[in-house]
Amino acid sequence: MSLAVLRSRALAGMEAPEVSVEVHLANGLPAFAMVGLPETEVKEARDRVRAAIQNAGFEMPAQRITVNLAPADLPKESGRFDLPIALGILAASGQIPTTPLRDYEFAGELSLSGELRPIRGALAMTYAMHRSARSKRRAFILPLANADEAALVGDALIYPATSLTQVCAHFAHRGDGSGALQRHQPAAPALAPDYPDLSDVKGQAGVKRALEVAAAGCHSVLLVGPPGTGKSMLAARFPGLLPAMTDEEALEAAAVQSLSGNFDAGSWKARPFRAPHHTSSGVALVGGGSVPHPGEISMAHRGVLFLDELPEFDRRVLEVLREPMESGKVTISRAAHRADFPARFQLLAAMNGCPCGYHGHPSGKCHCPPDVILRYQGRISGPLLDRMDLLISVQPLSPDELEAPANGETSAVVAARVQQAWSIQQARQGKTNQLMGTRDIERHCKLDREGRAVLRDSMLKLHWSARAYHRVLRMARTVADLDHSSAITAHHVSQAIQFRRALLDM
Repeated sequence: MSLAVLRSRALAGMEAPEVSVEVHLANGLPAFAMVGLPETEVKEARDRVRAAIQNAGFEMPAQRITVNLAPADLPKESGRFDLPIALGILAASGQIPTTPLRDYEFAGELSLSGELRPIRGALAMTYAMHRSARSKRRAFILPLANADEAALVGDALIYPATSLTQVCAHFAHRGDGSGALQRHQPAAPALAPDYPDLSDVKGQAGVKRALEVAAAGCHSVLLVGPPGTGKSMLAARFPGLLPAMTDEEALEAAAVQSLSGNFDAGSWKARPFRAPHHTSSGVALVGGGSVPHPGEISMAHRGVLFLDELPEFDRRVLEVLREPMESGKVTISRAAHRADFPARFQLLAAMNGCPCGYHGHPSGKCHCPPDVILRYQGRISGPLLDRMDLLISVQPLSPDELEAPANGETSAVVAARVQQAWSIQQARQGKTNQLMGTRDIERHCKLDREGRAVLRDSMLKLHWSARAYHRVLRMARTVADLDHSSAITAHHVSQAIQFRRALLDM
């Protein structure tokens, strides 16, 4: 047979559309043509495949070889098509049987010796294959290094291999089991994520309470204070306050990380914590490239994005966060195609109050003029600041507090209360308070007369926007949930208002 058709997967954002790898052998001078919108890495497969076939002990056909990657309008990139191309050539030339190939999908990069190298996006491809109604019965053959992450998709048939020779032996075995690939068994469940503990932080009871509220309602936080007050230390412990990830959330987060090629199966169900440097570009944060790749905000999906030294980021870079914070996704458009990546992250940021860092310090060592302080704080635009739920002042500890032993609540104790609040929100509206829309707020955030008066006075005094008004209502609802109160009282509203006054009080 001079024609062989195999199945593989491309990557287009979070999607992994099916690709038909069609290999045709024809008479004529030996040539190797590849069509179907392949990128440079795919075009280079002809040399890798030729060497791998020969070094694996097979014969490279001295014919005109045409490889078509369909659909033709879908860009194909990376070396994941090496394995199906090589198998297609061997099947079309009659060196391996063709009938069993229809029950499998293939992905893997070949070395010149014929060994299989790991690829990126294995989890995303397996997830897409498992969801596809047309490929429910198909198994997936891929490199051994990608087996653990691919096996995270429940009930998926994963057959890992280490070389082209081993894959060919799987299709050439005679039914006695010799040479057949074995289905990969998922690794043992990982231990519970080991986050830094909140009890390590001395003092800062008010800030810890604010982080508890932020975790309970999935609110964004800006920590403001002098250097050395523990802002970064508190931020590192924030993921440990969040509820455990569900299987669906963990799969979403793992699929995004798989696209970057650095997913570790040992971090399964650990909340992502991303802390990009302040020199990062806008593309690094939101993603991009000729073939779009996820950025830091997508890598933080279902986890925490921590931006330390917030005013040191380029202002234009920070502005790209505004839409994803509201929509929970980012769309990267190119001339040929468009890619959508999820970005449902919880933003946690930290900053000093002035260029020298000591504005508001009890020692009074800050001598920055008022206009310099305002200009420094003005590096964060009003619209972005308006999207921050909690603006918390972090003050330095006294010598007595530093000398005292750390005996605060552990992360597990706080996380238990946060979990209860999340459960209340899921039972009431099916989502966290941060995701409530206008109608949800009107239904679930009703205030009594005293609470309305307190909120109205603050709104008039502080000149809040409608967005800030709704954010305070969401926070007040979260405070009430932590108190197991069905009604939002003036006390809950007052706490929510205090959580937005950090820059005003400095």
